[in-house]
Amino acid sequence: MVSMAVDHVIETIVSALQKEATLLVGIKYELDEIRKELVSMKSFLQDAARKQVMSKGEETWVAEVRDIAHQIEDLIDEYMYYVYRKQYSTVVHRIFRTPKSLLEKHKIASKLRQINKNIIGMDERRKRFGNDRIEGSNDHYDSPLYPRDLAVFVKEDDVVGFVDESRLLKTWLMDNKKHQTLIAVVGMGGSGKTTIIAKTYNNETVKSYFDCYAWITVSQTYTRDDLLRKLIKECHGSRKEQVPNDLCSKGFKDLVEFLMGYLKHKAYLVVLDDVWDISLWENIKASLPNNQFGSRIIFTTRNADVGSFSSDVRTHKLTINPLKKEEAWDLFCMKAFLHYPDKSCPKELKPLALELVKKCDGLPLAIVALGGLMCSKKSTSEWSSVRDNLNWQLNNNPRLEIVKSILLLSFNYLPSPLEYCFLYCCLFPEDYKVRRKRVIRLWIAEGFVQNVERATPLEVAESYFMELTLRSMLQVESRNACGRPNACKMHDLLREIGISILEREKFGVVYDGKVKINEYQLHQARRISIQTNDGDLQLSGNMSYLRSLLVFVDCSVSFSKTSLSNLKLMRSLDLENVAIDVLPEELGTLFNLRYLNLRGTQVAKLPKSIRKLGNLESLDIRETNVKELPSEVAELQNLYHLTMLSKKIANTDFGDFLLCSGVQVPFEISKLKKLQVLYYIEAKSNIIRQLRSMTQLRRMGISNLREADEHDLCSSIQNLKLLRTLRLCVNNEAEFLPMDALETPPPQLQNLSLGGKLKRVPHWFHSLQNLTVLWLHWSRLKEDEQFFKSCII
Repeated sequence: MVSMAVDHVIETIVSALQKEATLLVGIKYELDEIRKELVSMKSFLQDAARKQVMSKGEETWVAEVRDIAHQIEDLIDEYMYYVYRKQYSTVVHRIFRTPKSLLEKHKIASKLRQINKNIIGMDERRKRFGNDRIEGSNDHYDSPLYPRDLAVFVKEDDVVGFVDESRLLKTWLMDNKKHQTLIAVVGMGGSGKTTIIAKTYNNETVKSYFDCYAWITVSQTYTRDDLLRKLIKECHGSRKEQVPNDLCSKGFKDLVEFLMGYLKHKAYLVVLDDVWDISLWENIKASLPNNQFGSRIIFTTRNADVGSFSSDVRTHKLTINPLKKEEAWDLFCMKAFLHYPDKSCPKELKPLALELVKKCDGLPLAIVALGGLMCSKKSTSEWSSVRDNLNWQLNNNPRLEIVKSILLLSFNYLPSPLEYCFLYCCLFPEDYKVRRKRVIRLWIAEGFVQNVERATPLEVAESYFMELTLRSMLQVESRNACGRPNACKMHDLLREIGISILEREKFGVVYDGKVKINEYQLHQARRISIQTNDGDLQLSGNMSYLRSLLVFVDCSVSFSKTSLSNLKLMRSLDLENVAIDVLPEELGTLFNLRYLNLRGTQVAKLPKSIRKLGNLESLDIRETNVKELPSEVAELQNLYHLTMLSKKIANTDFGDFLLCSGVQVPFEISKLKKLQVLYYIEAKSNIIRQLRSMTQLRRMGISNLREADEHDLCSSIQNLKLLRTLRLCVNNEAEFLPMDALETPPPQLQNLSLGGKLKRVPHWFHSLQNLTVLWLHWSRLKEDEQFFKSCII
């Protein structure tokens, strides 16, 4: 986690050094020296991150590194604040402010110089106390108390649910097919993968189909040689044979040859439990001969990507879903009410018990652990205390250590860039459906998305989101017509653990009314998520470290001039559906702001000072009262995402007609050369003509179109070669949608939505080779049109 903080600040430093024209000479030198020191410390931080237990001294050292990384990041952003403030000041203000700004910059240089000395001092202390390499066990799997190793001894009667999964698994194992078969069992940590496999593995009928069998728990830090030695030992043990004496001295080649020879004429069953890396199969497949004896290889994984790889042998995939509500309840009662008649829940405890089961969200490991904890608690007050303090219980109660360790393992093995992205998702409320497009823009605004050659930040952020879903860190709630996740949520217990981490690492603060937050915490907070409505929310003027403010309650938010001017580091302001109708001119003092979400508010006008937000990248004013953008928006040269939309239903003789209403944009909108997303805008001839020069557009929507716009519209669309999503809508149900003049549609077009009458099926429809989604609203086309006969939509 601290390694991620250092990586992040190193990237921030590199980005600042690339803008060296804005840096004072002293600041440039200090930043470069700090960067070198941090790079040299990274290997020690990575060693620390892999440890399960650190000494107090190591914990202190790691915490100091984290705090210094935060200080450096803050100072860089503060310095850039003064740079941007000068850039957007009037001539008079520049004259009077220049001495003060220069003084502030010199103060920052002095602070960086002191930080550099502190880093060098920390590194020297580490070496002096002998921590050239942080030692300690990093293999969590070798612990004798680790539940995964005990799962192989599970009793069949202790397993609730998974009847269909177990039956299917047995079918694949005993289908008498002679060729080798690979079976992938996929699910999030604690979902019951190991238990289901163990239940089948222990079945005597299943074992009778095989000559030998082996169960291997795979550490993410496994070595090929150790894995092969364990396989040899397990196979010999299953037949009660003597393990070769020289096994430890054999190298990889000898181990492979030995295992191949041993298994050559045997039907074998191998279980590889908790596989993290897709390369594992490549490392061991040569040692597992495809001998046409009906051998089977099963592996479990949390990563759906690992479970979907192609292979030259027959493969099956089994996805483990959460327990059904009835099954989850039965399993909980079996553990929590062990000493009650028929293991039934007392009437007075049932409401609380149902709440706790809901928290587990069908995760068997959590249900069993929580049920075991509650087994000794009899009174409603004891049950209420656990429900209200579940976060504390997860972090402090030994009975829930199993749940925490297994869920935490998924976080610990996230690739470095995804750690912050996951923690940011924890800032959303419990059971909240997180829109994919919303959260990836927040990640970009925060600077969490790495630069990747030949890929846009949006594309990289999309890959991060998909990786989190594949690793079961986010659960898909809905998908779009293409099958891509539209919205996700987070498992309650995984979120609770995430909140503990983000608070410990000073990443952010969740204000949900459960725990009182003091003035010091608010002052130090880097990100705040407001999830409770305790009356009106008054932003404090001393939250100078705040980088993100997310409000999830319909409360009144007031901004004072003082509070806004103190938010120098603010990058993201998300006020979706908040009761706010006016934005103050002081909004323009947030020079570091990258993301502004006003969706669903009552705001009717954007202040002219918005022109000062030169770093703004994403602006969302959908479903607001804004009807026209001020011309100052055209000065936001870094804007890549601009969405404006309201929907209304018009009643006609032919039924309801969905009208998408856009916003009037200034003629200078074409100055926004980085814009990739623009919808919906009100159609005007001069505006439509300007669109042809906005060649970076990927998504575009235009409303209020008329037949007279046909030539300008088609000419502009034809020039937008990168366009992937296009949405067009007329202003009333009698208007024809002007599309016939389009000669060559954008080659990458995947999603096309047309709202309005069409004279005929456009001739260019047949050339849409990449089209996956087509929406036609009130086209008046007949179903027997040749186009609809010749394709499947």
